Amino acid sequence: MSKKKHVLGHVPGKAEAKPRPNFCFGCGKDNPQGMRLKFIVDADQRRTTCTFRLSKRYQGPPGHTHGGIITVILDEAMSKVNKLRSVIALTKQMEIEFLRPVPLGVELTAVGYERSVRGRKHRNVAEIRNATGEVLARGTGLFIAVDAAKMFAKFAESGR
Repeated sequence: MSKKKHVLGHVPGKAEAKPRPNFCFGCGKDNPQGMRLKFIVDADQRRTTCTFRLSKRYQGPPGHTHGGIITVILDEAMSKVNKLRSVIALTKQMEIEFLRPVPLGVELTAVGYERSVRGRKHRNVAEIRNATGEVLARGTGLFIAVDAAKMFAKFAESGR
């Protein structure tokens, strides 16, 4: 049986005694203007997946998704892969390939997986696929693992 779990937010490991609000534009459940993407981390398959449908709110070319929104989705899919190693890693660099127009109003899937890890450097890949599995967009990214407790301490203390 595959080990799968839903992932919301950015904190790896055990649940906190008092959950903090998550206002991330891509995955934050507490951001009313955000996308609220929900990823499943599959430890056995070593990948993350998210099934979603985009509304006209995210339109770029008529009937299709804005390139910036495509980039957000790919960044989210790649960043969630770092949860497989229980690390917080921030995006340092991304390269996006827009292979086909990404349509609005249809079911799509984002899939993320690991390419390599060397020290604090995590190189990940993500794809947006249509219902037939055709890859519409692909991203590769370099993520740098950080000490989240130190980096975000001032925000945790102030409740921001």
